[in-house]
Amino acid sequence: MSDSAKTPTLDDVAARAGISGSTVSRFLNNPDVVAEATAERIRAAIAETGYIPNLLAGGLASSRSRLVAVLIPHLTDSIFNDTIESMSEDLTAAGTNVMLGLTGVSTVRTEQLVRAALSRRADAIISTGPINDAVVSLARRSRTLFIQLWELPDDPVEFAVGFSHRAVGRDIARFLVTRGYRRPHVITAQGTRATMRRDGFCEEWQAQGGTPPSEDRVDIPSRFGHARRAFATIRRLEEMPDVVVCGSDYLAQGLIVEAQAAGLKVPDDIAVMGFGNSALAGEMRPTITTVDIDGSRIAREAIAAIRRHAEGKPTAERCVDVGFRLLARESA
Repeated sequence: MSDSAKTPTLDDVAARAGISGSTVSRFLNNPDVVAEATAERIRAAIAETGYIPNLLAGGLASSRSRLVAVLIPHLTDSIFNDTIESMSEDLTAAGTNVMLGLTGVSTVRTEQLVRAALSRRADAIISTGPINDAVVSLARRSRTLFIQLWELPDDPVEFAVGFSHRAVGRDIARFLVTRGYRRPHVITAQGTRATMRRDGFCEEWQAQGGTPPSEDRVDIPSRFGHARRAFATIRRLEEMPDVVVCGSDYLAQGLIVEAQAAGLKVPDDIAVMGFGNSALAGEMRPTITTVDIDGSRIAREAIAAIRRHAEGKPTAERCVDVGFRLLARESA
């Protein structure tokens, strides 16, 4: 939060609504005790000021809650799991409570969870999910540190630790060109970051002289089971691709199983590329060519930022780029 920013108070809400602070307090404790017209004025004043009620016991706004909220879209087949688990263990060992929130793909749900965390005066909110302008406004008005993981936004809310998804896509394209592949098929999950990887791949692929690849989309979270439908789509193409670029290792695993069940050899008949370097990627047969992200470093950088924030130290940089590694294995 900037030095010039001021955290909205209950008195600010009361002044904006033209009523007493005690009336606002009664409404917050029990909305039904005030007239509906008054309630509407209070709701409007809360929205306009960005006020977040303080639910800490004793109402001590200056006290540290030792609470960190971690928001992720989903747990099933999540590429964030290793990072979140490592970070949660370290935070818990340091005496900090971790509140896990599942946002799905809804910015509305994210906003609700952010409000819940702010009302409990969380020391930090760590987000890997979608955010909207309302979340940005709430976070920047608060004294809570807001950390975005697994991405490098042009204008982070406060602090971000991640990597360039578009650069990942470009590197995959260059790698496949050097390996001699000519007919890629791209399977992308319906998400912003996956779309950035897809865009980077398609841009670089065509810059390298390739024709636009065939494509398919799957829902979030992408799962092993999505591969069956995706493989059926591939089989209906006029010309079989020589490599399939998957948005996750789980999709890649499913594609390999489906291809082998159809009597195809991987990578001889069709190659498969994953993303995320999950544990299964190195254990499959064939092992999955994928992109490795240093989740442990992401966790360390986030925890270091939380400690600096607790000590009142400024963040030296708003974004930390942890990079990525392309791991060439057997599947491509």
